[in-house]
Amino acid sequence: MNELNFLLQYIDLVNLGICLCVGFALKYAKVFERFGNQYIPITMLVLGCIIGLLTHMGRINAEVVLGGMISGLASTGLYETMRNLLAEGEKGE
Repeated sequence: MNELNFLLQYIDLVNLGICLCVGFALKYAKVFERFGNQYIPITMLVLGCIIGLLTHMGRINAEVVLGGMISGLASTGLYETMRNLLAEGEKGE
């Protein structure tokens, strides 16, 4: 895991938060029932990239793209971590 720690510097918390909320909506909103869960990570990758590009307009480079992509994918991982922690908490009660 230590080999990938350098990627953490590219995470944008605003981007991550937006992607987390959109991913949650895609998973649970009845409007998106036909949207398969397997497409959520790639959708968050693309959305994170778009948000990164929009928020860094005028100074777009590979780091901005990478940061957006990592933030989008990190939102998927954060959702899974939160879901697992909440499930563990419910078992303990």
